Amino acid sequence: MSEPDRPYRRTEVRSDVEAALAARRELGPEYDEHIAGGLADRVEELVAYRTAELRHRGELPDATLELARTAQRQGFVLGIISLGVGVPITAISAANVEPGLLGIAVSWAGIVGVNLAHRFSSRRRD
Repeated sequence: MSEPDRPYRRTEVRSDVEAALAARRELGPEYDEHIAGGLADRVEELVAYRTAELRHRGELPDATLELARTAQRQGFVLGIISLGVGVPITAISAANVEPGLLGIAVSWAGIVGVNLAHRFSSRRRD
C-alpha cells in the first residue's frame, strides 16, 4: 500500500466501523457478538495486509544491499585475477612483440578494458 492509498484505507476502515454501528442500532444488542466478530475479522485482515506490506518493504533494502555486495565482490575478484593473469601476459607479450613496450601496453590496455567493461555493466544493472 503506497502513501496515497492510506487516506483511502482510513476512509474504508471508518466506513466499516460506521456500518457496524448502524447495524448494531438496527439489529439491537442481541447481535452485538456477530457484529463485533465481523468487525474484528475485518481489522485482522487489514493488520495482516499491512504487516505483509511492511515485511515486503523491509526485505527490499536487504536484497538490494546483497546485490551491491555481490557486485563489489565480483569486481574485487576480477581485479585480483587481472593482476594474477597480467604478470604472465606481460612477460609473454614483452618477449614476443617488438618493441616489448608495445606488447606490454596492448596487454594492459586489454586487461584494463575488461575491468572497465565489468564496472560499467554492473553500474548499469544497479
